[in-house]
Amino acid sequence: MTKLLLIGYGHMGKMIDDVAGARSDVRVVGRIDPLLPAWDEKEAPDAILDFSAPEGLTFSVETAKRFHSALVIGTTGLDEKARALLDDAAKAVPVICSANYSLGVAVLKKAVALTARALGEDFDVEIVETHHGKKADAPSGTALALAKAADANGDKPRVYGREGRVGERGREIGIHAVRGGTAAGEHRVLFLGDNETLELRHEAQSRRIFAAGAVKAAVLLAGRAPGRYELEDLIGL
Repeated sequence: MTKLLLIGYGHMGKMIDDVAGARSDVRVVGRIDPLLPAWDEKEAPDAILDFSAPEGLTFSVETAKRFHSALVIGTTGLDEKARALLDDAAKAVPVICSANYSLGVAVLKKAVALTARALGEDFDVEIVETHHGKKADAPSGTALALAKAADANGDKPRVYGREGRVGERGREIGIHAVRGGTAAGEHRVLFLGDNETLELRHEAQSRRIFAAGAVKAAVLLAGRAPGRYELEDLIGL
């Protein structure tokens, strides 16, 4: 039985709680949120799932270190200082930080990396992502992760949309954000060569897949050695 502590009880936190409640191998021992009662610290968590806000990261890290808990971070908008904090935490506990806990997206990232390596510089790369109209950030963290997967050396500039007389395309990776409706999330990675186009695509039909992936990541991460992990590592890709 993997004991989970949830930090942040907004839409995603509640969905994670619901997903965890449907599994027999996990149990939520506490929920940290300004509107919830204090957590009983006698229930030491095996894993902490933080889907709150960047301001809550220090508390999550300190709690994980105190209880030697695995740390699953789904908070977006983290700056370099926050990422350095996670790097430091990874010296003491296992840490995963991802903008997308979909298992399908983990497979997509791996496929993009393999495809980019196979096709090389003969193909241009463009990424198009679509999300619901209430999403605050653009482009999505997943789109940025896919761009990183397509650019192993990190030497291709990113172009975020195009407008006007932009001239001939260079070696960049184009990233385009579409917003509207209730779309849970779609990511398309296009490899465009001479007389052929290869497209890799993932569509989330419900945001529940992210909650399910986060719970799975927590179960797989709990008890591992300290360090930084990716979802691909945990599922054996």
